[in-house]
Amino acid sequence: MEKEYLLRERPLRALFLFALPMIVGNLFQQFYTMADSMVVGRYVSENALAAVGASYSLTNVFICVAIGGGAGASVLTSRYFGAREYDRMKGSISTALLSFLAVSLVLAALGLSLGREFMILLKTPEDILNMAVEYLNIYFCGLPFLFMYNVLSSMFNALGRSRIPLYLLIFSSVFNIVLDIWMVRSLHLGIAGVAWATLIAQGISALVSFLIFLRELKSYPGTPKKLCSPGELSSMCRVALPSIFQQSTVSIGMMLVQSVVNSFGPQMLAGFSAGMRVESLCIVPMAALGNAMSSYTAQNLGSGQTGRVREGYHAALRLTAFFAVFLCLSLEFFHAPIIASFLGSDGTSLALETGSSYLRFIGFFFALIGLKMSTDGLLRGAADMKLFTLANLANLSLRVIFAVTMAPRFGIAMVWYAVPLGWLVNFLISFWEYRTGKWERKLS
Repeated sequence: MEKEYLLRERPLRALFLFALPMIVGNLFQQFYTMADSMVVGRYVSENALAAVGASYSLTNVFICVAIGGGAGASVLTSRYFGAREYDRMKGSISTALLSFLAVSLVLAALGLSLGREFMILLKTPEDILNMAVEYLNIYFCGLPFLFMYNVLSSMFNALGRSRIPLYLLIFSSVFNIVLDIWMVRSLHLGIAGVAWATLIAQGISALVSFLIFLRELKSYPGTPKKLCSPGELSSMCRVALPSIFQQSTVSIGMMLVQSVVNSFGPQMLAGFSAGMRVESLCIVPMAALGNAMSSYTAQNLGSGQTGRVREGYHAALRLTAFFAVFLCLSLEFFHAPIIASFLGSDGTSLALETGSSYLRFIGFFFALIGLKMSTDGLLRGAADMKLFTLANLANLSLRVIFAVTMAPRFGIAMVWYAVPLGWLVNFLISFWEYRTGKWERKLS
């Protein structure tokens, strides 16, 4: 079957074909938030850019919960798909969709009621606090759409249909950018305009994705015994909860050190915010390879092809090296114009210097997060979650402790020095677990 190419094609080709639509799709998903930043930075004010940036560390946690939950839940779906147990596959899908819909509603209510308190705890500068809260309140209203789309995307990927989310993301991203410009420049809605544009674009994309997915499921035989099975939910949580934590470590870490960055003032915050947006864009191919390794591992272990998993891991490392070199060279030569594109003509020199310095530094270390993501993806796909969770906890803890203790004494650069240090420790722990071979028996 064409949909089973992760089980049949050469590992390098299979992973590349599977990851490429996710890379392009995730790039367009990043354009949602990048478009928000660029539009408000150029057409509203530098303070508006700082407000969106102050909100980003919090909003990105929710994005990572949705992505991590979907990636974790899709492991069971991939396993059943590889074993051709289509009735259980459909049961795991319906359980995931209903569960994450409930989670999204709870988190949306929590965000709407406590958004301002979160921003105060993060020491958001007073002159941008109201703008940041205004942006967040609209964002939280659209949280169920965000969760629905990301979980559905993971399910499409689990079935080897990664092109469908790509097409939807291209449409919604372009639509979002058009709405951004119209609502800010023509309707003069300011920071609220970019938030409403994102909500509308995500909502349409999520609803269309759901309708297409229902049609896709009809092509497989079998009927789930329960729409929401407690047994499937329990199995899913054992993989999804650590996966959510893994996907969120970067964002949680940045949120916890956001108060350190905020204390340096709006200009540095604006520059660092622009740098973080570019970093998120650069991480996309590494994250896509990690998610590809997850589905690849689960399908091949489900069909009893353990040797192909090791071959796929080596192929993922080769792809990581290619992307890391490309990203490093791109940021080394073009860091200044990239940051300037966020700040507009009235951007301050301090903001430009902060963002440029961050990009020049972090560009040399994307190989580390690529190694981390690929290794974590294999362990997640094998449902080997104990050392997986420990590695990501070490990453988060080290980054936060280093940044919080060192930045106030030695400057804002200590915040970004902590980033590759956390990535390295995470990879070393995960790679040690990979070398033990214990993951081979987790799904057996």
